Amino acid sequence: MKRFLLTTALLLAVCANAFGQTTKPDAEDAAVRQAAQSYLHGLKYNDVESLKKAFWPEAKLFFVKNDGQLGQLTQSQWYEGFAASAGKEEKGDLKITDVDITGNAASVKVEEDYPGSVYIDYLSLLKFNGEWKIVNKIYTSHQKKKT
Repeated sequence: MKRFLLTTALLLAVCANAFGQTTKPDAEDAAVRQAAQSYLHGLKYNDVESLKKAFWPEAKLFFVKNDGQLGQLTQSQWYEGFAASAGKEEKGDLKITDVDITGNAASVKVEEDYPGSVYIDYLSLLKFNGEWKIVNKIYTSHQKKKT
C-alpha cells in the first residue's frame, strides 16, 4: 500500500510539472503586478510618466484595425494620445484579471471597462536588470451596446 501511495504521489508531481504548473514566489507576483499597476495608473490618469515606468522604451502595441489589418504603434505614437488629456481621470473600471509567471517571463491580462467600450489587454513582461518591464502589448476592444 505504501508503494502504491508513493507511486501515485510521484505520478501526480510529474503530471503537474508536465502540464506547466509552476509556483510563483509572492515577491515576483507582487513585482509583476506593480508594473501592471503602473500601466493601469497611466491609463486611468493619462499619466505618460507612469506608462514610461511600466514599458520598455522600444515596446510595441499591436491591435486589429477596423478593416481587419494589423495595426502597430510605437511608444511615442501611443503617448501622443495621452498628452492632450494629461492628468485627467478617465471614468472606468481597470483591473488585472490574470497573471502568469514562468522564470523571467510573465503575462498579464487586463480588463478596462469604460462607459462606452471595453478593452482587453494582454501584456508580455520580461524581468531584466532586476526589473519587470512590459515589452509587448496586444489588445482587443468593442463598443458597448447603447440601451
